[in-house]
Amino acid sequence: MGLISDIKTIKRKDPATRHALEIILTYSGMHAIWTYRLAHLFWRGRLKLIARLLSSIARIITGVEIHPAARIGKNVVIDHGTGVVIGETAMIADDVLIYHGVTLGGTGNERGEKRHPTVCTGAMIAAGAKILGDIKVGMYAKVGANAVVLRDVPDFSTAVGIPARIIPNEKSSGAVCSLYSKASEKKDESSA
Repeated sequence: MGLISDIKTIKRKDPATRHALEIILTYSGMHAIWTYRLAHLFWRGRLKLIARLLSSIARIITGVEIHPAARIGKNVVIDHGTGVVIGETAMIADDVLIYHGVTLGGTGNERGEKRHPTVCTGAMIAAGAKILGDIKVGMYAKVGANAVVLRDVPDFSTAVGIPARIIPNEKSSGAVCSLYSKASEKKDESSA
């Protein structure tokens, strides 16, 4: 989850990138991820006010709001960044690509339960998509621009429209990856 890995991932996923210094200095999505990682450490260390202050500063500077309790894997790219919102119980696996204006949000005010989406390895979420509730976006699935996703998206499938309809691909089996389990939730609660 280091700086070099992040830079290599951006170079691989963004054809407009020219060199590492440009990424370090100008990629607001990466600045938001780096600040999130620091805020997440404070959150896990029970310094929640400091974590929230860091995430608020990052939001003001980058236009990306990531709750410090969210769980984000390695090599996640937020391209263009502005307007991205990632909620408290959201989980994002490795190698996910998220474009501007995406919301990984909840559907209510419940406490103590998972209420935000889980995005699995290799998924791509296009600009303006809204993924709401405790649902899963499968491995290598794609969510189209401005889609409103209210149900699980199976692995290798595409979700488009309002509300989103699922378009399977030949690799789709109907299965959806599972990053979330009650056991991992209990482990996180005991360590937080």
